[in-house]
Amino acid sequence: MRPISDHAGFTLIEMIIVIAITAIVGSMVAVFLRAPLESYVAQDRRVRLADTADTALRRMGRDVRLALPNSVRVTSVGSVVYLEFLATRSGGRYRAQGGGDILDFTAADTSFDVLGPAIAMQAGDRIAVYNLGIPGADAWAVAGNTLASYPGAAGSTNNIAIASKHFPLASPGNRFQVVEGPVSYVCDPGAGTLTRYWGYAIAAAQPTPPASASSALLATDVTACSFTYQPGVTERGGLVSMTLSLSQANEAVTLYATTQVSNQP
Repeated sequence: MRPISDHAGFTLIEMIIVIAITAIVGSMVAVFLRAPLESYVAQDRRVRLADTADTALRRMGRDVRLALPNSVRVTSVGSVVYLEFLATRSGGRYRAQGGGDILDFTAADTSFDVLGPAIAMQAGDRIAVYNLGIPGADAWAVAGNTLASYPGAAGSTNNIAIASKHFPLASPGNRFQVVEGPVSYVCDPGAGTLTRYWGYAIAAAQPTPPASASSALLATDVTACSFTYQPGVTERGGLVSMTLSLSQANEAVTLYATTQVSNQP
């Protein structure tokens, strides 16, 4: 009787056949899975681009809503678009008559009482009164500007000291605004970036780009953008329109947003 072998197994031909069949099955599975996987990756990329654009436009909208009335301005240099405004921290009403420290508009004044709650101030702030954005009452202007420097320190106060200032015009509603400083949004499709700038000096001519400024990158992969400002959409408000396009690996999104600007000084 022939003994049973303890070393039975696959032959080389059987192994080659199994490998070939496995390769064929794997290729067929890959063909069927490729389209859904590519679709998932593309959808995820579009979602990320849309989220980046939406976050950037929302941030811009929040900032623009806090702009000093009549201080928004837009310009472009080549394909680079610049949106600039004076950001406000807070505001209130000044004492215009009666007992106490009134704000004098007949001569230079150095302080005034606040009517209502105390105003939070920071070192380096400025006080704006009745900014109309026109010659003789323009916060950006060198002469005839509507801003007074605040020489004090951080803290809340009911009486605001200012550097000696003769404001050009009184506010019909006795309003004033506390200005932090200028802010610029710079969209550069050539570099593929949207950047926020702040902490630089106020200048009569819009800086392109701002010098000696702090900055933060809001978005990359920017392929196109546009900023427009309509100052007289309503009697007391303007409209900033913003379009932002982002693209990555053949996937692209374009978002459009508008923000109303209060122009009642």
